[in-house]
Amino acid sequence: MYVFDAPPQASLAVLGSDARLPIRRIFCVGRNYAAHAVEMGKDPERDPPFFFTKPADAALDTPCTIPYPPLTDDLHYEIELIIAIGKGGSNIAESDVFDHIWGASVGVDMTRRDLQWAAKENGHPWDMAKGFDYSAPIAPIVPMADVPSVEDARIWLAVNREIKQDANISQLTWSVREHIATLSRAVTLAPGDIIMTGTPAGVGAVNTGDVITGGVDGIGELEVTIGAKA
Repeated sequence: MYVFDAPPQASLAVLGSDARLPIRRIFCVGRNYAAHAVEMGKDPERDPPFFFTKPADAALDTPCTIPYPPLTDDLHYEIELIIAIGKGGSNIAESDVFDHIWGASVGVDMTRRDLQWAAKENGHPWDMAKGFDYSAPIAPIVPMADVPSVEDARIWLAVNREIKQDANISQLTWSVREHIATLSRAVTLAPGDIIMTGTPAGVGAVNTGDVITGGVDGIGELEVTIGAKA
């Protein structure tokens, strides 16, 4: 019994199924492509991976229309490979990581870039830059049995049909095996944890009326329309 009705369980669609994947937490890997680190003014050297989070209910199914969020005039897209954990664990060995993955997809880490820059300059957390409502649109999750590869596939994003990001997930600074193993040493992973694995170079701003499309070859594609300001 609760003192008021519990909020609905955050979840994502599963490709080819009426069942849905429950979301426990969303972890994001920062600056996981060298070229993106450079465009963000950072050293692309291979330092240990770092992580930030989004609320579970920031995720939503695609295709979708999301409102242009408040408190920003610089809303950016970041296309990312998505990993869904199906088996929990801590201190997971790199060789065992794939045993813990339920499925994969593609999503967009929407970012209030002006708030992020201000937070960095003041030494403040990024939460309000990354964890706002509707900031993680994600395509249906594909079970791993149907995923050709999460180590070598094209990842891309277009705005109004113009390609903005185009890379290969083999260019991840820290591979899926490496960064999930690292994360599992900091927290105990659990079924329903979602990991957004980082974005390649080419991030930029979108405005009301823009249509974002993107995908990871062999895994899925998405479409996100930017609606009116909230």
